[in-house]
Amino acid sequence: MATNLAAVCAQAGQKVVVVDGDMRKGHVHEAFKQGSQDGLSEVLSGKLEFEQAIRTSELEGLSWVSRGSAPPNPSELLMQPRFTELLGYLSKTFDLVIIDTPPILAVTDAAIIGKQCGTSLMVVRFGVNTPKEIQIAENRLATGGVT
Repeated sequence: MATNLAAVCAQAGQKVVVVDGDMRKGHVHEAFKQGSQDGLSEVLSGKLEFEQAIRTSELEGLSWVSRGSAPPNPSELLMQPRFTELLGYLSKTFDLVIIDTPPILAVTDAAIIGKQCGTSLMVVRFGVNTPKEIQIAENRLATGGVT
């Protein structure tokens, strides 16, 4: 979903970066047919500079950042000042920054990330996600400070 949205925005002429914010099980790298190494987790743990993690795609205007290797503490890494610094860097470099997060019902990472974003978009599946699950997800985001 996030990569498709990013591709549409890039085709419309924007300079876009999609970041795989799911450091546990993210799949953004698969959309680009590459590996997940050297990505967000390495940036947040200080092993990689911001610009070193940004990869270009075949589509003009579309770049991406993989999840990196699975760290033992993704939520803690996202709460570090380095994540805020990364978002600032990306916001200055790109017209649009799209972050794909893990499901809010699974872990708190989406709320941590969403609190630092201008807009949050929750994707639900008709016939799969119940109204109760959607309400719980909205409540978790709100509790995390995401409007």
